[in-house]
Amino acid sequence: MKKVIPFLTLALLVVGCNNSKEKESKSKSEDEMSTENPLFSESTLPYGAPDFSKLNDDHYKPALLKGIEEQKNAVQAIANSEEEPTFENTVLALEKSGELLERASQVFYALTGSHTNETLQAIQEEMAPKFAAQNDMIYLNDKLFQRFKTLYDKRESLNLDAESLKLLEVYYENFEIAGANLSSEDKEKLKQYNEKIATLTNKFGKVLLDANNAGAVIFTNKEELAGLDEDYLKSIENEDGKGWTVALLNTTQQPLLSSLENRATREKLFKAAFHRADQGANNTSDIIKELVEVRAQKAKLLGFNNYAEWSLQKTMAKSPATINKFFEGLIAAATAKAQVESDEIQKMIKSKGGDFTLEPWDWNYYAEMVRKEKYDLDENQIKPYFEMYNVLENGVFYAANKLYGITHKERTDIPVYHEDVKVYELFEENGDQLGLFYVDYFARPSKRGGAWMSNFVTQSKLYNKKPVIYNVCNYPKPAGNEPALLTYDEVETMFHEFGHALHGFFAAQQYPSLSGTAVARDFVEFPSQFNENWALYPEILKNYAVHYKTGEKIPQELIDKIKNSGTFNQGYSLTENLAASNLDMQWHTITADKKIEDVAKFEKDALNRTKLDVVHAVPPRYRSTYFAHVFAGGYAAGYYSYSWTEMLHHDAYNWFEENGGMTRENGQRFRDMVLSRGNTMELESMYKAWRGSDPKIEPMLKARGLK
Repeated sequence: MKKVIPFLTLALLVVGCNNSKEKESKSKSEDEMSTENPLFSESTLPYGAPDFSKLNDDHYKPALLKGIEEQKNAVQAIANSEEEPTFENTVLALEKSGELLERASQVFYALTGSHTNETLQAIQEEMAPKFAAQNDMIYLNDKLFQRFKTLYDKRESLNLDAESLKLLEVYYENFEIAGANLSSEDKEKLKQYNEKIATLTNKFGKVLLDANNAGAVIFTNKEELAGLDEDYLKSIENEDGKGWTVALLNTTQQPLLSSLENRATREKLFKAAFHRADQGANNTSDIIKELVEVRAQKAKLLGFNNYAEWSLQKTMAKSPATINKFFEGLIAAATAKAQVESDEIQKMIKSKGGDFTLEPWDWNYYAEMVRKEKYDLDENQIKPYFEMYNVLENGVFYAANKLYGITHKERTDIPVYHEDVKVYELFEENGDQLGLFYVDYFARPSKRGGAWMSNFVTQSKLYNKKPVIYNVCNYPKPAGNEPALLTYDEVETMFHEFGHALHGFFAAQQYPSLSGTAVARDFVEFPSQFNENWALYPEILKNYAVHYKTGEKIPQELIDKIKNSGTFNQGYSLTENLAASNLDMQWHTITADKKIEDVAKFEKDALNRTKLDVVHAVPPRYRSTYFAHVFAGGYAAGYYSYSWTEMLHHDAYNWFEENGGMTRENGQRFRDMVLSRGNTMELESMYKAWRGSDPKIEPMLKARGLK
């Protein structure tokens, strides 16, 4: 099966809610648990989807431990085999190991991200070092590596098909990157580093999510929340009716800052977000210092100057130098545009009678006024046209139908892990089954922040499996039976995450390790960002942007306003992203002999060195202390990929514009040459074969209004 172990650190802990099923099974013996554990065998539901009607918290740990043991036995059998290594008895055998482990892990980590509790958190904490050790058990096994090396050295004479050859090459590269060429003594050191990294990333996620919840701001005076509509106030009202709680999202800026009229309230909310994890019991600074030091030591042991050099080996960018050069082409233009925007906002403050200097907590509030003045665009005018499920079914799905011919049907017979989750079955144009798609859109305390896509079941011809995929977002849940109305940014997020899903649904690989989204970080965001382009495409927009009360289609006047404002605030947006990306890169280009004493000072100096602090009111999208992508997730030295793939997606959309736009022919060509290829060929070659040239940065600069 696909090796999930290297990627398990992508899962982040979230705060818990108790699962009542936990109590029901406490008295059962271990043997009873084993015979009754639904994870020990493949689900009988359609597509092998997990049967949440039978699963409870007590099933995960036994299944994970048994999965680890089964894979360990399989790996030892391969490594100790006296047979001459062949593709079948070595490469394919390793690919098939860990079937139970993947099945259990995919479900377990879906829940720890989307609907966790204290039991699952405890299991996750316990399992993190075990998974690191399991990864080392495979990739630091010298006997196993020598079998792969024997095959790799004579790969041209093996007469393998292209995908099988690629699988051999990917495994061999993984062995080398993981440290298979180290001495026995150094391998033991590396194992200690890997276990420590796994423990620290897990700890960072747990502490941060405690910080997010502890940082929620409670207001007891309704006047402090002036500017928020009544429906939203109902949705955040405390159960005792004595106040309102504003939860923190994972980014520095908080969406409500664009609406809150009270400046003191804005400052209070912003500072709660900004300082959520840099003080008190939930301070992550010590974890960061230790984590970057261990990562640097690991890189040195593996023969690299820093962690970024080691981490970037299999990416499109390849090296920190390439990324820094890429940034150099953006920073000056982004900060110059941000300064122009800052000056405009300062003028707006003055025109409204304000006698103060623009601060970060003022930006979104007064930027919204500037937008209204320049483009006459009010977000509240737009939201009634963006009812959540209408956007999904008549926007996101409709675009996929026009481009790729796929259709959908809601399935109410598939068990889900939370009442807010919906399931759809997707079909090919000819009616063939494509897969199952779960959507989990509403925020809740048991869910981590952000939005993401992943698989319950990964596509592979080897196992004759079609994909089971889920999208998770964090849209505010309306009170009662009120409809969920989205901002345009939230609409784009929905299109974005379904772009990831399409990458998984269109996978057509023999081997699960190469399937779908199993590509480099600086490519995996390309299909998702590209899919955002269809949100405003005229034919698509008019099909889903319908007023939830009147049924009226969105007027052309509002469409024009949305489009005309498309380059608004782009200096700010790009600068905050570049600031976060550069923080990530500077943390991970630290050498092993450098010890960081003060996280806040390092952060300040890093932004100053790259001239990303020149606009006072533009903070990084994530400060170090709550930068979960890189300190609790899989984006260490990889956050740049969002900007890198933004370049790809604008360049790709430019090709569509040059070749007739949204047509079935163009969609099919993109599916056949990009979305269906997984990791079966070099990504640069894949893109160039489809595009006809290397990607250019000019379309991105134009789209951002920077050129």
